[in-house]
Amino acid sequence: MTLAAASHGFLSPTGVEIAFLLVGLVTFGAAVVTVTTRQLVHAALWLVVALGGLAVEYLLLTAEFIAWVQVLIYVGAVVVLILFGLMLTRAPIGRSPDADSGNRWAALSVAVASAAALVWVVVDAFRTTWIDLDGPAAGSTAVTGASLFQNWVLPFEALSVLLLAALVGAIVLSRRAKAARASEASRAGSSPSGTSRTGGVR
Repeated sequence: MTLAAASHGFLSPTGVEIAFLLVGLVTFGAAVVTVTTRQLVHAALWLVVALGGLAVEYLLLTAEFIAWVQVLIYVGAVVVLILFGLMLTRAPIGRSPDADSGNRWAALSVAVASAAALVWVVVDAFRTTWIDLDGPAAGSTAVTGASLFQNWVLPFEALSVLLLAALVGAIVLSRRAKAARASEASRAGSSPSGTSRTGGVR
């Protein structure tokens, strides 16, 4: 990171900055559609677009290692796990009214408050720091990987345990639903000897 604020301002953006803004708008739109659509499969696919947009943003910031980690872990593992969970629980493909809990205003308030807090923290931490995108890349893959897997190894392990628990939970729910349907079918198929399945006397 270098102090390059004097080289150009907000009124004279570079091509990389324009691309960063456009990709950010697409990513933001995909994230909004992800949390507002009532089709679960579509939400998972739009999540792929949002996470892929974040990977492109990392590439534009010359953080290639973090970009590929984003693709491999989130796009290639988290979204695949979500799709497997949807398939195992046999979630509806079309519109699902159950996907809307009716707490939109509460969710919107929490989302706005969280976004404001994150923006304030980032702006306060990097108020006078600028990234020279035209200069050489700051840092290296070795330094980034060492910092990521030494200082942040516990969150990575916690995330792996969480994903494993989600997959096991999806399998348990699908088996329980299948057993319930089988028992209902067996009860419907068995009827008293003096009556038929329609309730009439033989």
